Amino acid sequence: MPSAPIRIVLVEPSHPGNIGAVARAMKNMALQELVLVRPKLFPHAEATARASGADDLLARARVVNSVAAALEGCGFIAATTSRDRDQNFRVLDVRDAAERIVAEARVSPAAVLFGAERTGLRNEDLEPAHVLIRIPANTEYLSLNLAMAVQLVTYELFRASSKPVMPDLRSAPLATPQEMERLYAHLAQVMEEVDFRDRTQSGTHLMARIRRFLQRAELDQNEVNILRGFLTAVQNRRRPAGGPRPGD
Repeated sequence: MPSAPIRIVLVEPSHPGNIGAVARAMKNMALQELVLVRPKLFPHAEATARASGADDLLARARVVNSVAAALEGCGFIAATTSRDRDQNFRVLDVRDAAERIVAEARVSPAAVLFGAERTGLRNEDLEPAHVLIRIPANTEYLSLNLAMAVQLVTYELFRASSKPVMPDLRSAPLATPQEMERLYAHLAQVMEEVDFRDRTQSGTHLMARIRRFLQRAELDQNEVNILRGFLTAVQNRRRPAGGPRPGD
């Protein structure tokens, strides 16, 4: 049974019954941490009824106002999708993804994001994700009920947790979403200072591409510190003598 901290995050769930069914699915598969981002109706009697014995897990569920808050303290992050996305995302089959999530959760907390019933996850919700999870299904009807999708993913997590533990070769934990956001903000600042701009017509694609390839790189905390140290050095070299230091 899973002993590593794996967080199930539901983003803007609209049906309280699905929240209860998710809690039941999680308890079936020995997962304990449920976080709800802006649920439409919660707490709710239908959620409690559908939890069917997983009331304790439902009672512990945290409600937050943003995906960033839901992911606080996490390292590895996976997001589910049934839609074709930009090719710059790494996409894994649910079984392969589960093995990776379980392995990463043994180092630091991991999270799996699920989107709203009708719309799924927005592109901005995917920004912190290292991988996308694809659940194989009939190509003529790919849409899964939210609780069903959670049940399938948590089942694979349960199976993966029974496999032998591989040694962790990483020298430091993965950078958290908050550390990555600080890196992106620092990078954007330096790009502005050196006049490295997006030359496309919309002027919005460059930073998105940079985010994608850095998320695929799966930077650890030491690597983020190295990059931020480099960015600070660039800023210091550009600072006029006697001028303010970056961040002053």
